[in-house]
Amino acid sequence: MVITRKAGNMRQEMRSLPDYRSSMLPRFVLAFALVTLSCSQSESLATVFTGARLIDGTGAAPLDDAVIIVRDGRIDVIGRAGDIPVPVGARVIALAGKTIIPGLINAHGHVSDVSGLEGGHYNTDNLLRQLDLYARYGITAVNSLGGDGAEAIALRSEQDTPDLDRARIFAAGAVVTGSTPEEAIAMVDENVSMDVDFIKIRVDDNLGTGEKMPPEVYRAVIQRAHEHGTQVAAHLYYLEDAKGLVEAGVDFVVHSVRDQQVDDDFVTMMVERDVCYSPTLMREVSTFVYESEPDFFADPFFLREVEPIVLDQLRDPERRQSIRQSASAQAYKVALRTASTNLRRLANAGVTIAMGTDTGPAGRFQGYFEHLELERMVHAGMSTMDVIVASTSAAARCMGKADIGSIEVGKWADFVVLDEDPLQNIASTRTVSSVWIAGNEVPGIEG
Repeated sequence: MVITRKAGNMRQEMRSLPDYRSSMLPRFVLAFALVTLSCSQSESLATVFTGARLIDGTGAAPLDDAVIIVRDGRIDVIGRAGDIPVPVGARVIALAGKTIIPGLINAHGHVSDVSGLEGGHYNTDNLLRQLDLYARYGITAVNSLGGDGAEAIALRSEQDTPDLDRARIFAAGAVVTGSTPEEAIAMVDENVSMDVDFIKIRVDDNLGTGEKMPPEVYRAVIQRAHEHGTQVAAHLYYLEDAKGLVEAGVDFVVHSVRDQQVDDDFVTMMVERDVCYSPTLMREVSTFVYESEPDFFADPFFLREVEPIVLDQLRDPERRQSIRQSASAQAYKVALRTASTNLRRLANAGVTIAMGTDTGPAGRFQGYFEHLELERMVHAGMSTMDVIVASTSAAARCMGKADIGSIEVGKWADFVVLDEDPLQNIASTRTVSSVWIAGNEVPGIEG
């Protein structure tokens, strides 16, 4: 099997050259021009990845001994070794024994103001630090849902380039609030004027400690955003609110329903309206996991990026005791079990699941938590292939991004090379050998 981009540009440019039979252009000049054109459009710009097992992110069966040809940051040819020639002069990356998957996409994360465990650092340098960190863990795109400023939008606007070697960012701007429809609509308009990718709202009372956005306000937000052609993502907790939001036309449910098990009515609404659902199971884990020593504190894949001072802070006995005594932390521990049960039912019913983690706030480790999320999704009952799809092409579709998320001809060449096959064990997504974004190797990955 060979898949290629539609040819024609070279032939069109050749036809545009003067016909030597009806012009004074010497034949050797014409020949030189054709050779130069051929080289400039093929061999000299190609990078070829050979020999790996390819899992393309669409749910299709893997392709063994694959060849991927990349030009100008995008995938140009996909095939099996022996079926297609390697262009003369191309850069060849030999990957025998490895597995290639699409770059993982976090459909609900945050590229925020946090540095270590401290907030207050919202600036371009800190955003780039986080995007580099995500990328080194194989997370090649992040949907940053809330707390985003002009710096994030600027980074988003400059990333469609074949020179990119950090994670892509998409951003929602400020979380829309307001006690009246008019107040909330004004925030929607302000965010849209920034050219955001999503509108984000919160419909949650934080376990009874706050006020929820009322239905008349979130209905107005959804209507106004859709008038602008912008999707709406909703933070929620309760099944009743989830039903109301879906009925109102919300596009993306970006946390699990956690107060009770979902019912047939909600499942049917989600399927029929094709609303995406991001479980963010690791968000729940982060609320209670530091009450004792987490197992991942001994994982070299985690330790290669974390600052030792952060570990010391999280090990502080007073911090641990406060978490053990926290009513909300213990409530979220119970909520995690409900979230996992609901994920299994929704996925089995055909609801589109998009991997998300809510990483970015302090203690929710960007890049690493995404891998733990994949494992929890499998443990909840999803198949390994379905989890890979949810973390790649499905996440991209839920974000409305058609040129990332799968390894297909014409899309950006964003992918991860693994030492082991994740279809055999989802934990093998941690065996990151290299990461490629727009066909460029992400620097700084330790072997």
